[in-house]
This record gives sequence, C-alpha cells and structure tokens, in this order.
Amino acid sequence: MTALTLMVKIYNSHQLKQIDPILSDLLGDLNVEVKVVGTAAGKWVQLEVSGEDETIATKLLEREAGGFCPVSVENVKKFSNLKGYVTGLDKNAEALVVDVGVFEPNTVPAVVSLSRLQKHLTNGEKTTLKKMAELWGISENLPLELKVLEVNAQENLIEADLQPTQTRKLLHLKDSLIDRLIIIGASREELNVAVAQAGLSRDVIDVETLGMFEHALVYKLGTDAAGLIGRVGRRLRKANFTVFNPKKTFAFLNSVTNANAAPKS
Repeated sequence: MTALTLMVKIYNSHQLKQIDPILSDLLGDLNVEVKVVGTAAGKWVQLEVSGEDETIATKLLEREAGGFCPVSVENVKKFSNLKGYVTGLDKNAEALVVDVGVFEPNTVPAVVSLSRLQKHLTNGEKTTLKKMAELWGISENLPLELKVLEVNAQENLIEADLQPTQTRKLLHLKDSLIDRLIIIGASREELNVAVAQAGLSRDVIDVETLGMFEHALVYKLGTDAAGLIGRVGRRLRKANFTVFNPKKTFAFLNSVTNANAAPKS
C-alpha cells in the first residue's frame, strides 16, 4: 500500500465524496484499490493506493490527477517544476504567493516576485499586483505552474518564477481575445449541469480544466463573460468567479507600448 497526498485542493467536505468516482473513471480497469482517507492541512486530498497495478496507478495519478504534494520543503529541489494555488492575494503587494503543498512541519509557500511577473506579463511596465491580477484573471486558488529558483529549507523559503509554458499559455489566452469565466470550487460535472440549466450551452464553446475543482468557461467571441456570472452563479453558490477579459489586457499593453514609444517633450 502507498499513501499519497494529491495536489488537489478541496473547498468543502462534500467535494471529498466527489473524488472517488473521478478517480475510478481515471484508473479504469486497473487492478488497484484507491481509497480517499481524508485531507492534510484541511485541504489536500490524501489517498491510499494498493493492488497489483499500484505502480501504474500511481504514475497515472501523478500525470492526470494533478500530481502529488511535496509535503516537506526538503522534497522541493532547485529548478524543479511545481504546481500550486494562488493564496493570500490581497495580503501581499510585492509578490504572488502560491501554496505548493508544503505543510510539514510548517506551511511554506512559493513566492514569485512582482518584478518577475512584470517582466513576463506587462513588458516590464511597473504596475501593482492588484492590477496584474485584474489584467490576467489571477484569483485566489487559481492553479499555476511554477519553476523553482531557490530553496532555503532553514529559512522556509521557496523562490519561484512562472514556468515558461505557463507564461506562454497566458499570452496565448490574451491573443485569443475570447472571454473566459474562471470558476473556483466546482467540479466539472457540477459546471456542466449549471451551464445546461442556465441555457448557456450555445454561448460556451469549451470548458477548460485547470484543476479538479477549478475550471474556465470559454465563451464565443463577442460574448461578455461578466454579464453571465449571475446566470451561472445562482446555480454554483459556493463557487468563486473571476473574469479574464483579454481585450482589456490587450488594450492596456498597447497603451503602455504607445506611451513608451511616444517622443519625450
């Protein structure tokens, strides 16, 4: 038997019960038993995996179910890739703080400096973290992919940057000019039901999975995602919603470029 802590965050106790069928569908006909035994630090999903195909199942869970928490800072290596969830967005103005599943013996988040975010996302233009979040749809508990730059176990410090693939994805979303409604705290099944009940099936062209309980509705070009929050929100009352409007992001970056290019008087 193998004990694992999934890099999957739950937002209420009901969601713990939803994980079993999700994992059963993922593992298919493998000769393995996977048991959800609880949570670590009140949010990370803990599993026990046993059976003839235990090794195969573990690799599949790592690849398809979000990976596993490092648990301890000693398990985080320099230049390794990590997944995490944005945390305390309104409490730190100088850096993006990301919970990467390090919680023993103490919680140690990864920190991405504001200057690094500016380099990647605003062409180096100085702007606040609040404005950065507004421009790029960055919200509390949004999953992000990071690259570890420095680890100091003695000082409980993990310094990180966005993975290049994460940066490219954000830039691609901006260039698409298509609104997305980011929904944190709902399963894919709950989201599909909500979209159908709200009569939005014709407006939604895709549902992007960001995590087990984090998704993005992709709307048809020209659809105002903000205007549809109420129709979805009344059916997902425990979820949180953030709009990523790439047209506003595009306009901001263009204004910065034009301002910098203008001749100085």
